[in-house]
Amino acid sequence: MKFVSEKVLYLGADLSYVNEMEDCGGTYRLESAVVDPFEIFATKGANMVRVRLWHNPTWTSYSNLQDATKTIRRAKEQGMEVLLDFHYSDDWADPGKQIIPAAWREVEDTGVLGDSLYQYTFDVLMSLNEEGLMPEIVQVGNEINSEILVQDPVGQESDPLDWNKQVALLNKGLQAVADASSRTGVPIGSMLHIAQPENAFWWMKQAVANGISPFDWIGLSYYPKWSDYTLSEVDLAIDSLITLFDRRVMIVETAYPYSLDSWDDANNILDQGSLLTEYPATPAGQKAFMIDLTSQVVKGGGEGVIYWEPAWISTSCRTRWGRGSHWENATFFDAGNENEVLPVFEFLLADY
Repeated sequence: MKFVSEKVLYLGADLSYVNEMEDCGGTYRLESAVVDPFEIFATKGANMVRVRLWHNPTWTSYSNLQDATKTIRRAKEQGMEVLLDFHYSDDWADPGKQIIPAAWREVEDTGVLGDSLYQYTFDVLMSLNEEGLMPEIVQVGNEINSEILVQDPVGQESDPLDWNKQVALLNKGLQAVADASSRTGVPIGSMLHIAQPENAFWWMKQAVANGISPFDWIGLSYYPKWSDYTLSEVDLAIDSLITLFDRRVMIVETAYPYSLDSWDDANNILDQGSLLTEYPATPAGQKAFMIDLTSQVVKGGGEGVIYWEPAWISTSCRTRWGRGSHWENATFFDAGNENEVLPVFEFLLADY
């Protein structure tokens, strides 16, 4: 592992899609040979894998506890640490929607809802510990810019937060992480995750003012397409967050396209509008973006960069919106060359 000022620099990937992609017939290649993608990331220098967890999804067989456990085991078997990402939803949770799991939908009392969130979080961690798979860091929520566990997400991103409810629920999750760590004797870092650095300032200020419990990490999504911060300003944002809130900071989601081509029926989320002038949509441009972003994070005192879904390759399976992947032009595998590894892997072992 790398160290920055005697701290570990976490570099890695969210590999939550791998099990599904392989079940759909997808393969990953290194020098034309089919290989285990977890092994590729480990041998190329990754030391952390992020794993998505939905509460009880009925629309997919993936990212439930069984599937997440499999992903965690695969990561740990390759010697990588794990960042477990609780979405607290049966579906994608993001700044625009934080939909309450169906199992809790009839619960209106915040205290009872908090107890449900606590017990679920605690039980998941204890279950993983029994298998020797305790994650090193736990996200209490995913991109929690807006209020978590809501009944109706319409217009949620612009709605004012009920901070009494928000903090009460998040504190229950943070307490569950702390209690699982105390019960098992296994250290676990706790993280709150906000999309885009500019939102972390107002969000953290309000959370602290309303009594958020102690936690270890501020996790950030950083996609230039959706952020007010340019790449050259990322270090300033991170340095300011560390100074203001005395927390460790890591980018837990980012990505950049190596191409604008599409190899299936699913539209590419990262399109022409995602590009920065200095970084063309080429393998070299993707690699340069990741090295420069990581350099900025380190310069600002940050301690990690996790790439979002670099193994979400195109397969015959479908999403809700099309056959294949919406991300194959932003993976670490060349869709035009049988998913051969791309140069971007080199960001994992660059000199920071």
